[in-house]
Amino acid sequence: MGTGRRRQPGRRSIDPEQGRRIVSRRLPSTPPNLPGFAFIRVLGSGGFADVFLYEQNMPRRLVAVKVLLAEVVNDDLRQMFQAEANLMAQLSSHPSILTVYQASVAADGRPYLVMEYCSASLGQRYRAVQLPIAEVLSVGVRIASAVETAHRQGVLHRDIKPSNILTTAYGHPVLSDFGIAATLGEAETGDAVGLSIPWSAPEVLHDEISGSVASEVWSLGATVYSLLAGRSPFEVTGGDNSSGALMARIDKAKVAPTGRIDVPKSLEEVLVRSMSRKPSARQSSVLEFIRDLQAVEEELGLAQTQLEVAMDDWALATAVDVDEQTRISGAFGTGDVGGRRRRSRAGSHHPAPSGADSRPGDAGLSRSRTTPPTARRLAWGISLVSVLLVALVGVGAYAVIQGTRSIPVVTDVQGSAADGSVTFSWNDPGLQTSDAYVVTVDGEALPVRREPQVTVQAEDGDRVCATVTVMRDGKSGASSAERCVEVSVDVDQGS
Repeated sequence: MGTGRRRQPGRRSIDPEQGRRIVSRRLPSTPPNLPGFAFIRVLGSGGFADVFLYEQNMPRRLVAVKVLLAEVVNDDLRQMFQAEANLMAQLSSHPSILTVYQASVAADGRPYLVMEYCSASLGQRYRAVQLPIAEVLSVGVRIASAVETAHRQGVLHRDIKPSNILTTAYGHPVLSDFGIAATLGEAETGDAVGLSIPWSAPEVLHDEISGSVASEVWSLGATVYSLLAGRSPFEVTGGDNSSGALMARIDKAKVAPTGRIDVPKSLEEVLVRSMSRKPSARQSSVLEFIRDLQAVEEELGLAQTQLEVAMDDWALATAVDVDEQTRISGAFGTGDVGGRRRRSRAGSHHPAPSGADSRPGDAGLSRSRTTPPTARRLAWGISLVSVLLVALVGVGAYAVIQGTRSIPVVTDVQGSAADGSVTFSWNDPGLQTSDAYVVTVDGEALPVRREPQVTVQAEDGDRVCATVTVMRDGKSGASSAERCVEVSVDVDQGS
């Protein structure tokens, strides 16, 4: 990208929590007067916005309101802000993305966002206390799931770091500042937006790109590293942590160990790979990064943190279609109590239901006598639409089935019992980098794994059965044939 935007490394220090260059401290701007909201206090100030705590009158609740600074606002930025606010609202339905309630422009011309209020962030915790590995891995999977969902909608966050991970009242981590930084990054605001240097990839710091999937993988890895180590990856405790020194270390991309003896080597390797100097050497997608973290959870015997990625459109269409058909039957049917009646073929007549109002001599009349013509035509129209919907959903399902046919199938599951356990193993059917196995044992799905074997505990007399399925991009292929193993005393004793 243009050399005129290249940042010159200097000796200025950085804010250890925000990771941005400290140029000068400023007082917060005046909170705007927002109808229906009562100002309470200032929550924080940044390079391009202030965040205030308000109380919403109806419904009554505390909310965080982010207000852009007057000096960075122009007509183009207002339009981009509106588009980005709409996008944020769509993304905020994700359980690990901060909820946005509304967006508007204050009377003084400053755009603002009304968001869910979270009283704490991981940026306040990870430097003060050592976070458990299980919590860090769970946070990593959840936040990465949010980023993966955004990527599937063509959105880059571009400012992933611990202080942008907030904690809800129920302890759920959520990613904040989604989309605003990307919008302002396109405006001519210079260093007012700034970069979170400790968590930025080398190619971003050098202005080669403004953001990419690979740079997001870097930021996620750097964030998980920080939560484990209590410091950013290239920060030296007691050393020179000026922006220039940090950028020089990041450019070399030599990641030091986290320094925790309870962090397994496999997790250290996952993080080192995510922060490789060459983007092509990192995980190819955020989904692959998630699978790596889940594999570490499996290795440590931790509860599996589930992948949270948006459902495909065809699945949503199926759900809506079923619901709509149910309502149509109840609204226009004249059948049994509760709206249930047996469907007939097109063109046939329906007998009058039991208990229906009838008059002598009406027995030979068709349903057209008891159903208004307009309602009948409407019912035919709805039936036709229903048929079309079913056809469209069928086409979508067929396309999905065709897609799943390309997912390899495990065909050679073997099982053996020894020492109070049963081990199932199989050959790699041709997995891609981001693929994983889902093993179901006695009807219960185990945590996803990448190794072609699994061992489960068993007792004398047990019959343990398993199937193996390959998962690719959130979709499951066909399951293997079920393999069962009988556990006996003789087998357990190895005789």
